[in-house]
Amino acid sequence: MSPIIDIYCHIFPERYFQEMTRIAPKLENIGKRLRGVTKLFDLDARFKEMDAFGDYRQIISLPNPAIEDIATPAEGLQLARIANDAMGELCRKYPERFPAFAAALCMTDVEGSVAEARRAVKDLGARGVLLYTNVAGEPLDNPKYEPIFAAMAALDLPIWLHPVGTAAMPDYPAEKKSRYEMWWCFHWPYETSVALVRMVFSGLLDRYPKLKIVTHHLGGMIPYFDGRVGNGLMVLGQRTSDEDYSKILPSLKRPHMDYLHDFYADTAMFGGGVHATRCGYEFFGADKVVFATDTPLGPIGPTIETVKKLQLAPGDERKLFCGNAETLLKMKFG
Repeated sequence: MSPIIDIYCHIFPERYFQEMTRIAPKLENIGKRLRGVTKLFDLDARFKEMDAFGDYRQIISLPNPAIEDIATPAEGLQLARIANDAMGELCRKYPERFPAFAAALCMTDVEGSVAEARRAVKDLGARGVLLYTNVAGEPLDNPKYEPIFAAMAALDLPIWLHPVGTAAMPDYPAEKKSRYEMWWCFHWPYETSVALVRMVFSGLLDRYPKLKIVTHHLGGMIPYFDGRVGNGLMVLGQRTSDEDYSKILPSLKRPHMDYLHDFYADTAMFGGGVHATRCGYEFFGADKVVFATDTPLGPIGPTIETVKKLQLAPGDERKLFCGNAETLLKMKFG
């Protein structure tokens, strides 16, 4: 069997966690909750679990909260450097466990983030960067963030796109916050979907056709609402009276759905949903789906079992578990 490369695995390096909680003391509650997820910190417990799955390796990145939401630009960039130094060290120390990492950035300092992305890739061995679906509430398609997309296209390495949001995003206008964790369950897939479509409509993928973006949780809502996204948005602008969208679709070099099929998507679906996983797999295709679990915040074993239940041809199963990651990260895993 080919190796299993888990492309979306979260970790909290100790020095980073201590500095994060010092800079943002209001995170004490979330800090206590995350401390309870022992495998974010405890490598022995993490490795013991990994051993149960044979030749299984993890590409590591930070979990929430987004640095931009908890720190000033200067503090945030320093936090990103601390995280990247620590993740780079883990990859050097345990190459058979952690063959690579996705670098942390602080996008409220765009120029600093471009420099940090280059440093992390060239000096520390990062194989891409982690971005969130908004930057402290601002959309990623804001032109001021374009330099990081240009930099990653030039480096020809992927962007891991992670949804972000909190209970401060209410379920209804009459309420002040989201209840029952609906913000996590439903708003995050919405965040992902909006970010992807707005990248397309803003022309970002025409300007940077080499750009590679890994969308978390199998592309959010996109595969499951492909009719609304496809045919429904073919009449873009007919529902809007205060803005003129008539030039958006004609300005694109290809039909807008073509770009959405070009994104990569991962299998981090909390170990359930064979039907949903099959839908996402069929939407993005055998060459664009990568294996991921969200561990230790999501389960490893059930996610592997879900993929097995897809009953893919051996070659396609290898692509999902390993081959597509090799292409994306420009690494050979055996």
